[in-house]
Amino acid sequence: MTASLRNGLLIAILVIALDQITKWIALIGLNLGEHPITVTSFFNLVLVWNRGVSFGMFNNAGAYGPWILSGLAIAVVLGLLYWLRQAENRLVVSALGLVIGGALGNVIDRFRFGAVVDFLDFHIAGYHWPAFNVADAAICIGAGLLLLDGLLSPERQTT
Repeated sequence: MTASLRNGLLIAILVIALDQITKWIALIGLNLGEHPITVTSFFNLVLVWNRGVSFGMFNNAGAYGPWILSGLAIAVVLGLLYWLRQAENRLVVSALGLVIGGALGNVIDRFRFGAVVDFLDFHIAGYHWPAFNVADAAICIGAGLLLLDGLLSPERQTT
């Protein structure tokens, strides 16, 4: 096993663990019901079952939706694992680990519940960002880091 693969998988495992622990707390420990818990003036805890993908897109995909989305996520993870095995840049390794861990964290939910547990609700001036979870945050951060690497990497810049 290459160092890149080992390090990326370690990050993915940590993301999965943190994601599943926080979802367990949201489901059991906080006993969230229909009413959000106000944490700050811009942040609530609220239980949302997301049957779609990011921001609830494809939420009405039917009974097979979670299985189709899980299959697509697993296919993407396999491609990312291939990339991870060859990655040499620490930023790329970290980013791929974040995306892989986040994707698998949400796949676990789809297999367990048929939907993804979202519970983080940020808002400002009455406008709410769609509820999300640790896995979603890891995917977004990882994707942002990959984009940043692609834009700033010296070997990709032309002279």
